[in-house]
Amino acid sequence: MENIWTISEYELTIRLLISALCGGFIGLERELSNHAAGFRTHILVCIGSTCIMLLSIYGFSQFVDEINVRVDPARLAAQVITGIGFLGAGAIMRNGSMISGLTTAASIWVVAAIGLCIGAGFMYLAFLATVLVVIILFVLNKVENAMMRHWRKREVMIHLIDRPGALANITSLFARYDIQISNMVMKSDSRMMEDGVKMPTMEVRFQLKTKKPKFFSIVMELIVANKDVIGMESEFDVRTLERNKQANTEQLSKNKEANL
Repeated sequence: MENIWTISEYELTIRLLISALCGGFIGLERELSNHAAGFRTHILVCIGSTCIMLLSIYGFSQFVDEINVRVDPARLAAQVITGIGFLGAGAIMRNGSMISGLTTAASIWVVAAIGLCIGAGFMYLAFLATVLVVIILFVLNKVENAMMRHWRKREVMIHLIDRPGALANITSLFARYDIQISNMVMKSDSRMMEDGVKMPTMEVRFQLKTKKPKFFSIVMELIVANKDVIGMESEFDVRTLERNKQANTEQLSKNKEANL
């Protein structure tokens, strides 16, 4: 009778290779979508959880026959499910009221579960889960975007210099590309520029919607190029304009000299 508490080196190798394959298959989609946790991260999580599952089942086989020892193959696996949360939390980012990375965090958690399945030898479930996750991440993402693009509101926060016409230039861009402003909140502030001049600024938070989502990226590029814009954050293009700060400062100095 075959001992259920032992496993060959060949079987160990096969399970780890399958783990790398399944984790990489899911991570590839995240990598192509430019997410923080991508190809290598998912492979490492899947291999790691597989190793822990194998250790939990087969790593303590020498103690199985001891009278006072209780073997629980699920004990270490339970710690993987609990502990993987720290990695998922690191993939979640919050910018104001905008939250991103939830899907990546969920994919990391699922990859850990797939690794545990492979480590336990539950291959059919592991392969089925891998296929379903890839379909959900890749195919359903396109379906969701197609179905929700007419109803979904997008939030953009723009930090710009508070001078006449600055805000009007931004709102006119939205109108030109048929982007409706559902809500707008303004907050006054001031900022010391690199030339030592303190300028009045404002933070404007927009809620936007449109029937033509392809225009969002065009408008975002035009806003970034605006000389009055200091910084911008959005759910579809989170960025700071530090790389343009020097150019903006030079432009401000030229405008100041022109007005003298």
